[in-house]
Amino acid sequence: MSSAQSDDLAAVMTAAAATLRAPIDLDKTLEQLLASAIDTVPGIDQASLSITTRDGKIETLAPTDERVVRADQLQYELQEGPCLEAALAEPVVESGDLSIDPRWPQYGPKAAALGFGAQIAFQFRAEPHARGALNLYADEKHSLDADTRALGALFAGLVAVAMGWARQDDSMAQALISRNVIGQAVGIVMERYTVDPDRAFAFLVRTSQDSNTKLRAVAESIVADLVSRTRS
Repeated sequence: MSSAQSDDLAAVMTAAAATLRAPIDLDKTLEQLLASAIDTVPGIDQASLSITTRDGKIETLAPTDERVVRADQLQYELQEGPCLEAALAEPVVESGDLSIDPRWPQYGPKAAALGFGAQIAFQFRAEPHARGALNLYADEKHSLDADTRALGALFAGLVAVAMGWARQDDSMAQALISRNVIGQAVGIVMERYTVDPDRAFAFLVRTSQDSNTKLRAVAESIVADLVSRTRS
């Protein structure tokens, strides 16, 4: 890693650490951490979190792309894949070529069809009860290296800190509600503008950035507008 790259990394990590100052907004903090991860970790294009809940389910939080939501859900449904194994058992799970990985004969080809070539997941644990995985996706095969592993583990640690600070159950509940309302808004945008899920999600992100408004607030506004139109 060059001196310039080290300086850039230091700046990114300083900004990421700043999001962890209490009190934190869990939704916003996780979104910022994962956005920083895909900007910083070599070879990585998208990211998400798989969170295990007390009732044994696994939920996705803070996805950076609609493809990630679909890839995560495939792993939960098929009961195979890096994010599932990392969230439930293994500290780090990596695949350099998902399309031919014999460990996941069902998930791998489906992930490749979504445009993902490689994937790595890092388990994290946060007191008192949060556990899950940081999922990092790469579009290109064989794009993961030692820097990917080292920096990915660092971001997994930051996520654990954020989850640990958000100890109250209502923080997790609000994060899950946020994920659900964003999914509803994606569906509305898809139908309204006749676009696919990726473009609909990108529309929400762009609107959030242009208006300096949280992604959840943008989604809530779109859903509320539809409800209002339906009632009128």
